[in-house]
Amino acid sequence: MESKTRVEWVAFTIVILISCCLELLHFNLPPTEARAADAGGLVRLSLRKRPLRLEDVKAKAAAGAGGRASFVAAGDSGNGASALPLKNYFDAQYFGEVGIGTPPQQFTVVFDTGSSNLWVPSSKCYFSIPCYFHSKYNSTRSATYHTNGESCEIKYGSGSISGVLGQDNVELGDLLVEDQVFIEATREGSISLLVSKFDGILGLGFQEMSAGDAVPVWYNMVQQRLVKEEVFSFWLNRDPNALEGGELVFGGSDPKHFKGNHTYVPVIQKGYWQFNMGDFLIGNLSTGVCEGGCGAIVDSGTSLLAGPTSIVTEINHAIGAEGIVSAECKKVVSQFGDMIWDLLILGVKPDQVCSQLGVCMFNGAQYVSSQIEQVVKENEGASVNNDLLCTACELLVIWVRNQLKHKEIKDAVLNYVSEASFLCESLPSPSGESIVDCNSLPTMPNVSLTIGEKLFILTPEQYVVKIEEGIKEICISGFMVFDVPPPQGPLWVLGDVFMGVYHTVFDSGNLQLGFAEAA
Repeated sequence: MESKTRVEWVAFTIVILISCCLELLHFNLPPTEARAADAGGLVRLSLRKRPLRLEDVKAKAAAGAGGRASFVAAGDSGNGASALPLKNYFDAQYFGEVGIGTPPQQFTVVFDTGSSNLWVPSSKCYFSIPCYFHSKYNSTRSATYHTNGESCEIKYGSGSISGVLGQDNVELGDLLVEDQVFIEATREGSISLLVSKFDGILGLGFQEMSAGDAVPVWYNMVQQRLVKEEVFSFWLNRDPNALEGGELVFGGSDPKHFKGNHTYVPVIQKGYWQFNMGDFLIGNLSTGVCEGGCGAIVDSGTSLLAGPTSIVTEINHAIGAEGIVSAECKKVVSQFGDMIWDLLILGVKPDQVCSQLGVCMFNGAQYVSSQIEQVVKENEGASVNNDLLCTACELLVIWVRNQLKHKEIKDAVLNYVSEASFLCESLPSPSGESIVDCNSLPTMPNVSLTIGEKLFILTPEQYVVKIEEGIKEICISGFMVFDVPPPQGPLWVLGDVFMGVYHTVFDSGNLQLGFAEAA
């Protein structure tokens, strides 16, 4: 009995030490500096920014974080303005700081117009690894906390978060929102949250899609008369060398953030900030896809510009984009093609080949899906959410196995796959993202969206996202495949690629959206 107690005490001590080390790793970051409000009443914060790297894109894809979680979330049903600067994370995600409680506990959150809840990790989140890498809210340390106790869950495409509803004051810049209901997350069931650089999410969508029917932060800001206008606006800085990531302004907009006048369109459905978009042009040619109007959403929580497979494929073909998995597939062919063939000839089971090669972590069977089988048999794209090399390896195994059934010659099969790239290029990236040749930007066409009968042009320099891989630079197409199922879809999602070029005003008082060229 004494021995068992000693073992349990040692285990408990190890857990505490690991937790403390993880907390130190998280909090040992350079502090965000606050500055006083300027003459226009705008509160500005100094921001941290990091360059984008290819491994981050791959990690995101492998974690299944490419799709926008908010679209599959399961919910229960100028002057006097306050500005919150945003952090530009890898030029793909923007963050800001908020405080919760009295005294305020600081959190880095995504200001997401594609969702409606505020949630942060709870100090009672014991069994989810992502919680140990982020700041956690402790209700016992707040003098203004009120318990609610209602359970709440938000489901995402790559996992979910769940917890209980709590109520406390929320500090945004120089604004204090009292008695805000939020989710204290006690479980974070998504590996993508482990690699994320934010603690939680502050939703700026409508209450109609709020989980637990919680009143959104923005609603309370308006009801508590903390803002002069029922308007907030985003300015996202896409300059990779700039010190500022951008700015979120509550109660109005900063004229320094845009040029000319805004083009306004009505919100057609409350929930997401949704409007009708017109024709989509590649170069000067109409695609004809949205001539009769398409539903579109402005979503600050989405990195790129996402749309239906058919038109995004056409765009990426026009700009010479290639799926990241397509490149990985060719890599697998060149490095492992002969070994895959030989292992299958020796009788190794197809679902064990890639694990024996060390490409897949498990036995391989978990990665083979009916979607991949369909790609091989029908040469059609499929969205998969597995590790890139593993996915490509499993694809090649099934292809070679099928050729063996037809007694095809080894060299002919491998040359067909690698040189014609027919099979590799039929498989899109898990996150729908594609790479382009950085040297081809001068020859790529402009892409234009019609909003309010006005063309909003994106040049190659604007819709191509540059990332770093060592001393090299990789270019990613700003257009990704994302098929939103009915009844919410099909929809276009205008994320940071678009919002970085066009300053965006969210007018909840008049239920409209405004777009103007960003300064």
